Amino acid sequence: MHARVRNQAGFGLIELLISMTMLNVGILALVAAFQSGAFALNRASKLSTAAALADIQMERFRAVKYAAIWLDGTAVAAISSSDAYKLDATYVANPTQLTGCTGSPAPEECQPTRNVTGPDGKLYRVDTYIIYDSVASARLLKRVTIVVRDRSDINGRALARIASTFDESTGS
Repeated sequence: MHARVRNQAGFGLIELLISMTMLNVGILALVAAFQSGAFALNRASKLSTAAALADIQMERFRAVKYAAIWLDGTAVAAISSSDAYKLDATYVANPTQLTGCTGSPAPEECQPTRNVTGPDGKLYRVDTYIIYDSVASARLLKRVTIVVRDRSDINGRALARIASTFDESTGS
């Protein structure tokens, strides 16, 4: 009877199975960590690209005089039924406040919405909103808001949003 208790036969196989199970759990945890890291990098890439595209669009408005900060009125009328553009209706309190661009074709910065391929090769949608704004007993201001979304998820959350107010004192 004592010989049977001291017999170690089969314990090496059980120890091997337990160690392989623990190793598999560790490897699966590493795979999950790499996958979540890749997802976070992809999201960060989209956010930084969207922020750069929004900044480029805003710089176009900063480069022109106050009188040239307009949207193409016919283009606004053409997309007025677009759900993605209406998502930010707070920035277009009254569509009649939008001014129209002159020239044919209208400059790129005057387009209320456009599709842009970012440096990462992905498609983004850049929406521009311009409204008149005023402060009590002051000149009329123009508030420009740029919203960038992932083109594959138009109705989704905006990736970047910047706004700037322009005063008539910046030029006529």
